[in-house]
Amino acid sequence: MNPHSVCLIGCSLVLTTLAATAQAETTPVPYHYGMPMDIQKVISMTEPQTRDCRVIEAQITFVDKAGEVRQVSYKKLSEACLFQN
Repeated sequence: MNPHSVCLIGCSLVLTTLAATAQAETTPVPYHYGMPMDIQKVISMTEPQTRDCRVIEAQITFVDKAGEVRQVSYKKLSEACLFQN
């Protein structure tokens, strides 16, 4: 490998690590009705796993139209509700 390739690989690893760290340190903002979100691209949607049908707090991580990564938490029924009567 030439030095240029090593530098590019190293830089990409550093940037990936910084992006993941910045994403992990972001505290989700609770959603409120009518809150503008301006979602450009969804990065992830997470929720706690449960066997019970109940209201849970889920999170969405996205890039807004200004290019900033945002996290919003919101209430929803758990996935277990899909399989229970």
